[in-house]
Amino acid sequence: MQFSKFGEKFNQYSGITQLMDDLNDGLRTPGAIMLGGGNPAAIPAMIDYFHQTSAEMLSNGELIAALSNYDGPQGKDRFVKSLAALLKTTYGWEISEKNISLTNGSQSGFFYLFNLFAGQQPDGSHKKVLLPLAPEYIGYGDAGIDDDLFISYRPEIEMLDDGLFKYHVDFNQLKVDSSIAAICASRPTNPTGNVLTEDEIHKLDQLARDNGIPLIIDNAYGVPFPNIIFEQVEPFWNDNTILCMSLSKLGLPGVRCGIVIANETVTQALTNMNGIISLAPGSVGPAIAQHMIERGDLLRLSDEVIRPFYQQKSQTAVKLLQQAIPDPRFRIHKPEGAIFLWLWFDELPISTMALYQRLKARGVLVVPGEYFFIGQQEDWPHAHQCLRMNYVQDDQEMQKGIQIIAEEVAKAYQQAEQSSIC
Repeated sequence: MQFSKFGEKFNQYSGITQLMDDLNDGLRTPGAIMLGGGNPAAIPAMIDYFHQTSAEMLSNGELIAALSNYDGPQGKDRFVKSLAALLKTTYGWEISEKNISLTNGSQSGFFYLFNLFAGQQPDGSHKKVLLPLAPEYIGYGDAGIDDDLFISYRPEIEMLDDGLFKYHVDFNQLKVDSSIAAICASRPTNPTGNVLTEDEIHKLDQLARDNGIPLIIDNAYGVPFPNIIFEQVEPFWNDNTILCMSLSKLGLPGVRCGIVIANETVTQALTNMNGIISLAPGSVGPAIAQHMIERGDLLRLSDEVIRPFYQQKSQTAVKLLQQAIPDPRFRIHKPEGAIFLWLWFDELPISTMALYQRLKARGVLVVPGEYFFIGQQEDWPHAHQCLRMNYVQDDQEMQKGIQIIAEEVAKAYQQAEQSSIC
């Protein structure tokens, strides 16, 4: 059997596939400690809310209607119109239903967007997506139909008190020329929990405008919903910004609903792509979100339930890690949002890919840092010293997992020290 060039590329085993396989295997494996995948927490108040909402929607016929009918390729009309009205009223954005399209999850949306702008151009040239700093989201890495779709730059590293550090965009080395099709950044960043500052966002917006290219912001964890962001930031959008959102981190990953807010030209392009590739996006997620908007619950629950839950969990995880790993070579990226902590083991004598295998053998699933340094032109030791840890698990399970991480890291350092003495 001979696959096409497309088939050969997308038949490869990628970092995001490994992550999702680990997530699936871990859920089926008794005793596995799931500190790897991006599944959101089962927040009791949100579970109760979705239980009550789905019961109401089943009773009044909305749920069956969503299950038994196609929406249009742009997505559920009522939800798109309600969301546009909510954002216009709340933030003053010049936005209508013509600026919003839905996709079957954010991953599908990014596949559409990256290949809409980058790759081989009509004139035969090849353009790339600029990631202003690496590490960036693992799911971008293999999303291009063409190879070599990304270029990224090393961040500036600010060392903070209390064993923390923070990445910043290094604008002095950032280069935007005719080979760049779009700029893309997640905010807050998956995997690090970094939040680009207001100044950084405005500089990136100006760079994009100056070069006639869009700024794509991956807002899966950001404001205004699900608002898993611990810094005071304003939601950002304009007609040159493509803002990508999701229902997953509200607690609804299974409905696979991505939301893309863009100018009308991009919205129409994504609508056309939806029609060709999937006929229409799923209906159940938008129906639930429409219910939330009608009752004034979408932003309220994000502010009052989701954000405080994750902020408390992140603080607990940092405390547990710092107690378990007192080594001064260990640092944590300042947790500013998302549902992960980014751990840096400076001078680690093994790669975090090797550390991942050791931890997996002991039933602890994390994600090695190497996968997140997408589009780098040169190898960087720092990329082999970091790993991503999800902190949404039960505190007791998380503490067990952290203790095993501490043991394996200490063992790696000790073995290297003993080897050097010999």
